Amino acid sequence: MNERKDKFSTKMLETPPSGIRKFFDLIIGRDDIISLGVGEPDFPTPWLMREEAYYHLEQGHTSYTSNWGLLELREEIAKYLQKYNLDYNPKKEILVTIGVSEAVDAVLRAILNPQDEIIICEPCYVSYQPLAELCDTKLIRFDTSNTNFYPTAEELEKVISPKTKAIMLCSPSNPTGKMIPKDELEKIAKLAQKHKIWVLSDEVYSELVYDENAHCSIASFPGMKDYAIVLNGFSKAFAMTGWRIGYVCCPPDLMEQVHKLHQYSTICAPIMSQYAAAEGLRSGASEVEKMRLSYQQRRNLMTS
Repeated sequence: MNERKDKFSTKMLETPPSGIRKFFDLIIGRDDIISLGVGEPDFPTPWLMREEAYYHLEQGHTSYTSNWGLLELREEIAKYLQKYNLDYNPKKEILVTIGVSEAVDAVLRAILNPQDEIIICEPCYVSYQPLAELCDTKLIRFDTSNTNFYPTAEELEKVISPKTKAIMLCSPSNPTGKMIPKDELEKIAKLAQKHKIWVLSDEVYSELVYDENAHCSIASFPGMKDYAIVLNGFSKAFAMTGWRIGYVCCPPDLMEQVHKLHQYSTICAPIMSQYAAAEGLRSGASEVEKMRLSYQQRRNLMTS
């Protein structure tokens, strides 16, 4: 069917499929391989959340929600984020998305123009690069292997140009697990404000920190609420990868644009998933901690 390539989008033809998914397609059915590759919890979603979804299914709650997502979920997200010293208005600064991946896509399309530059710290989550390239944006790849696998403000400033629109961060990192130290995050926050550039902060692993470490959001530093875009979700901490629930928190003027993209592309996240996520935030902290401790034990076994 090569003769039909002129019928397809050139941009999509140039975009390769996910290497991770291609690899896993090759090993489906093999029982002699242990996967260490995908961020997929091996716990089922905690029962209290599944039970909440069952209840709402039985009650016939199967309709669309607001494009923004259920208000009760957004209110629970706002309460939850207070533990990281974040203060977001659930009515105009929090949007529920279909996983963090949709949040990343919507935000990138809302902020990037052709010929803009975005700094992506590598190694990184597989979707960042193609989603940015689909915006006709120039990628500036920042190799963190020379800075102990996290970006530093000093090195980032060397690659910032007048065309730089945003920096993409992920802490704790996917795939390395590395956390950006708090003092370095503060320096990056000051750098972003100095150059007036967005910082996309993927914090989906915020609950999965170990030993004496504590998650710190770059949005918590003075002045950063105007520049930080917090991306988070329920897949990792709550073992909800298949429920597809994420959220984005950002200033209202940017949210207006992100909301339009979400409205036209997906309408809303599944209502049962939203109810389950809200219950997880209300009552699921102990379940999250059980899973975190199990992961910590496994990590200790692998690194001892």
